[in-house]
Parts: sequence; C-alpha cells; structure tokens
Amino acid sequence: MGRFHRHDDGTVHSHDHDEHGHDHDAPGSHPHSHDDIGKHHCHEAARTEQIGDHSRYVTGSERIEVLERIFDENDQAAAANRAKFDAAGVVAVNLMSSPGSGKTTLLARTLTEFESKVRCGIIEGDIETAIDAERLRGLGAQISLLNTGDGFGGECHLDAPMVAHAMESLDLEALDLVLIENVGNLVCPAEFDVGAHRRAMIASVTEGEDKPLKYPVMFRSVDAVVINKVDLLPYLDFDVALFLANLKAVNPNVEVIHTSAKTGEGVADWIAWLSESL
Repeated sequence: MGRFHRHDDGTVHSHDHDEHGHDHDAPGSHPHSHDDIGKHHCHEAARTEQIGDHSRYVTGSERIEVLERIFDENDQAAAANRAKFDAAGVVAVNLMSSPGSGKTTLLARTLTEFESKVRCGIIEGDIETAIDAERLRGLGAQISLLNTGDGFGGECHLDAPMVAHAMESLDLEALDLVLIENVGNLVCPAEFDVGAHRRAMIASVTEGEDKPLKYPVMFRSVDAVVINKVDLLPYLDFDVALFLANLKAVNPNVEVIHTSAKTGEGVADWIAWLSESL
C-alpha cells in the first residue's frame, strides 16, 4: 500500500520506490478532497505532457480491484478520523514536504509560539527513529510517534489507519490543534487522506523552482505552501518569481507563506494561517 496511483476511470497503477527519499514524480473538509485529487491527478498530468514510456504502469483487472478496495478502506478510515477530531473540537493539519525542508524546525517554532495559547498535539511520522519526536518534546505538546519501517521496508507516507492508531496515544479532549508531520516525500503523502481538515506543505528554497511542475499532485493538493529557508536566498540562485509562477500554474489559489524556520522570519504568517481554523 502506498505505491499505487488512481486514474480518472478508477484504474490503478503501481510504481517502485527506492529506500530513501522518493524524489520522483508522482487528499478532508478542505477545498481539495482526496477523491478530487487522488482520482484525477494521473490523467491531468498526462494531458499536460506525455513524456516517457508509461507502458510499465499497465496492470491487470484483479490488481486494480484489490487496490481500489485499499483506497476505499483508507477513505473510510479518514472519515472516521475526521469525525473523532470534530467530536473533540480539534483541528487537524497534515504537513508534508520533501526530506530536509525544515518541517520539524517549523513545528518547534510553532509550538513555542502557541505555548499556553493553543493546546497542541503532534503525530510524528518517520520511517525509523524518534529523532524528530525528541526534538519536539518539552515544548508543551502531546506527541505520538509513528514509525512506518515495518511496511515494505519503510512506508513513504502516512495513511488513515496509521493516523487512527497514533490518535489513540493523544488525549483529544485536551487539545485544540493536531499537527501531523508526514513522512518526507513529495509523492505518496499527497494521495492519502488521513482525516485532516487542512493540508500544507513546505518547499525550501534549496529544492529548486521546478518542483511544482515536477510534483504537481503535491502542490495541487494543498491549501498552503510554505516557502522555507528564505534566509539562504542571498547565497542561492533560487528564482522566487519563477517558483511562484510555476506554483500558480498548478494551484492558482493556494496560500503562499515565506518563512525562515531558523531565524523566525515569516513564522507569524504561518501561525496566522493555522489560527484561521481554530
């Protein structure tokens, strides 16, 4: 599970991952539902540009039927997760990015800013280790660690059943906000509804201006894009205007926030965006 994509007609194809960050091409009561994104993105991408040999993705009807059941079961679990969040009066945000974009550093800043104001919980998703979870301990949040290493050598995303399991370690009645730090990957996390109300991603300036075009599913599926590590702009050739143009091409209405999680620049704008739903 997690290595599959659905087409407009409901068919599903599989693809391979390496054991590291999955830097390759590739949904919630927010404007972009999982059904809208997950069922349509492959054909949208194909209509945009047919490049390369796609024949390897042809699959049989039996596999399609099995994978459709997997996605359907995930969506049912996501709806149950969202119902639990709603019943407890909790807003959940799914935070995604590639590895090393600064998710955990931004979350640490977020917890510091919300201390004694907003009761926060963190679902920390990683393939292995508790490193990121430990970085966030002591900042006033409930933390539930979720390692995915037992699945296929390390699942490249969080799905709804995983999040349901992690929620068991949180006292939702004592929380206002749950931030779900997804596994670092620009592909699969965009395709799995985990039961969050809002979705955001971090794109650091070290990753290049072409990422919205190369990974349109991720950039199209989110409500906000945080352009992080802006403190490095004087030392890079990153063209902010070109990145924004590429982003607008795939998601013209997305909220854009410029931050440096390291220096704190723009973090107030990120906090304001999170606070809108509280």
